[in-house]
Amino acid sequence: MAASTLGAAWGPLRPHVPSLCRRRPPQDLCARSRRLPELAVSGRSLAAASGRGALGTDLYCLELLRKRDYEGYLCSLLLPAESRSAAFALRAFNVELAQVKDSVSEKTIGLMRMQFWKNTVEDIYCDNPPQQPVAIELWKAIKRHNLTKRWLMKIIDEREKNLDDKAYRNIQELETYAENTQSSLLYLTLEILGVKDLHADHAASHIGKAQGIVTCLRAAPYHGSRRKVFLPMDIFMLHGVSQEDFLRKNQDKNVRDVIYDIASQAHLHLKHARSFQKSVPVKAFPAFLHTVALEDYLKKIQQVDFDIFHPTLQQKNTLLPLSLYIQSWRKRY
Repeated sequence: MAASTLGAAWGPLRPHVPSLCRRRPPQDLCARSRRLPELAVSGRSLAAASGRGALGTDLYCLELLRKRDYEGYLCSLLLPAESRSAAFALRAFNVELAQVKDSVSEKTIGLMRMQFWKNTVEDIYCDNPPQQPVAIELWKAIKRHNLTKRWLMKIIDEREKNLDDKAYRNIQELETYAENTQSSLLYLTLEILGVKDLHADHAASHIGKAQGIVTCLRAAPYHGSRRKVFLPMDIFMLHGVSQEDFLRKNQDKNVRDVIYDIASQAHLHLKHARSFQKSVPVKAFPAFLHTVALEDYLKKIQQVDFDIFHPTLQQKNTLLPLSLYIQSWRKRY
C-alpha cells in the first residue's frame, strides 16, 4: 500500500508527543516485583526444575521470560493472580519456540526441535508431559484452564514454516504469520482469563497482527547486521527499494516510505482493535496490555521520521512498567 493512502492513519509525520512525567512506579507494583522469587533464582534451582513435582519449574519459566521477553513478563505480572502462572508458562513456551530459529545452524536441527514440541503438546494432552520445566508448567496451565490444543499447534506449525530464511513476499504473508503466532497466544490468554467473547477475539486478532508487524520492524536492524532482510518484499518493490539499499542503511525517502507503510499497517490494526473497546468485556483487557509497548514503538519511529536504524529505537523504555500499570488501572487497551 502506498504511503499516500495511509497518510490519514498517521497524520503529520512529526506530531508533538507529550512526554510522560518521570514518576516512580506505584508502590504496590514495585512491591509485587520485589516479592517475586525468580529474581534470586540460582543455577542449582534452575537445574533442579526437571521433575513433574519439582518446585523450580515455575521459577524457570519466570526467569526465562524475564530475560527473553521482558515486555511479556511485565504484562503477565499485571494479570489476575489466579491467571499469572499459566500466562508465564504460555509465554515461556512461546519463547522456547521463538529462539529455535536463531539458536540452530541447520534447518534440520530446528525441525527436530519443533517436532519435540509437537510431541510434547500431544503428550501433555495425554496427561504425560516430558521432564522439561516449560512443558511441566504448560501441562499445569492446560489442566487448570482447559486450553485449546489447536492454538498451541498453530504456533508451532507457523514457527516451523518460518525456519526458512526468506523475506515475507507481501504484507499479507506477515499478517498470516502474526495471526497464527501472536494472535493465537492472545486467544489462549483470553482462555486463561475465562473470557469467551467474539468481540474480544476480533480485538485479539488485530492486536496480534500489530504485534507481529512491530516485532518484525524491531528485529530488522539485528537481522540487517547479519545481512538478512525479512520485511515484506511487495512494499520494497512498490517504492523501488532493493534489499541491498536496506542493508547499506540507506536513508533515502523511498526507504523511509517502506518503513512508513509497514508501520502504518500495524497502526491500523491497533486502531481496529480499539474500535471494539466498548463491546469487549473488561475482564479481557489485561490480555491486551501489549498495546502499550506497541504504541510506544510506533510513536518513537514516527518521531525519528521512520529511520528504522535510529539508536533511540533500540533503547529500553524505562517508563514502560509505569505506563502498563496506568493502562491497567484505567482498564483500557
